[in-house]
Amino acid sequence: MAEASSGLMGSVKRLVSTLASIVSTRLELLANELQEERLCLTRMLLYSLFAFFCFGMGLLLFTVFIVVLFWDDHRFAVLGGLGILFFVLGMLMALVLRVKVQSKSKLFFASIAELAKDREQLGAGHE
Repeated sequence: MAEASSGLMGSVKRLVSTLASIVSTRLELLANELQEERLCLTRMLLYSLFAFFCFGMGLLLFTVFIVVLFWDDHRFAVLGGLGILFFVLGMLMALVLRVKVQSKSKLFFASIAELAKDREQLGAGHE
């Protein structure tokens, strides 16, 4: 009888050890995905800030060039037209940004897929 209970306890210990190993592996995968996502977002932020700065400077200099070019004849019309153009472009970019924010993120995609595999394997073992 003692051998049966030690066999049962050994089996339970192995099961708990296996479950702990699975959870540990999945948490490590989750931590890696979080780290990758943070680095990617930081890199994207820096690139986008630099791009916005360069585009802003280019847009400012181009606007000044156009206004100076038409200074004698139509400076107010050019300023009004460029103002409307920039407003429309800003609204379009805001709409694009809204669509991007509402799109589904693939964050934790690998972790969710691995957990689904684990669930299937554990479910197959009970049948």
